[in-house]
Amino acid sequence: MTSVDDDAPAPEVAPHLLIVDDDSRLRAVLKRYLVKNGFLVTEASDARDARAKLKSLEFDLLILDVMMPGETGFELLSHLRKETRVPVLMLTAMSEPSDRINGLERGADDYLPKPFEPRELVLRLRNILARVPPPAAPVEPVAILRLGDCALDLKRGELTRNGALVHLTAGEAALLMALANRAGEPVSREALSAYSQFSGNERTVDVQITRLRRKIERDQKYPRYLQTVRGTGYVLKPD
Repeated sequence: MTSVDDDAPAPEVAPHLLIVDDDSRLRAVLKRYLVKNGFLVTEASDARDARAKLKSLEFDLLILDVMMPGETGFELLSHLRKETRVPVLMLTAMSEPSDRINGLERGADDYLPKPFEPRELVLRLRNILARVPPPAAPVEPVAILRLGDCALDLKRGELTRNGALVHLTAGEAALLMALANRAGEPVSREALSAYSQFSGNERTVDVQITRLRRKIERDQKYPRYLQTVRGTGYVLKPD
């Protein structure tokens, strides 16, 4: 490996790389060069060491040698692909087309034979990282269910109609929230009675549903939102 300067600015958040190679001298040279070019680097001397590091640390990319004592890089890669999609660049003296194909078939993202130009390695690493999609933003749970003119605030357990608060008894509120938490799914009378902690029999659920329909539905005879599921119970179908 030859020494080449690279004046590219370091990224704000340094990608964390794991170098897996049994050649301690090469690891040291690589680490020094990659750190200089804006990467955070951890070393592993073989597959076993790499497994231990992977259990305790998170990495953005692995640089993996093939020929190592014990488990080979190909074998480690096959194992990793059963558990993770962390990008892997194979860096090895095995440069035959069959070797490259073997690595790529096992799930490697790139394959660079030794000897190599350090600047090319950096460019390949950055190209791989650029292809990795950013982590998906967490999906915020729905906080408001729309029921025509009404809106149910799931966080507060409040029902409003055109912005005005609709009074709900404790039983009505418990029943409505039980249905809202499983919106679109039929819920049995038994389950609704247990969730709402009604002291009466399941007929109490029917009575409470009738009262809720008066407060939500425009036409109680043909309910749009609080629907009966024959033989099962009820289902809430928001807009």
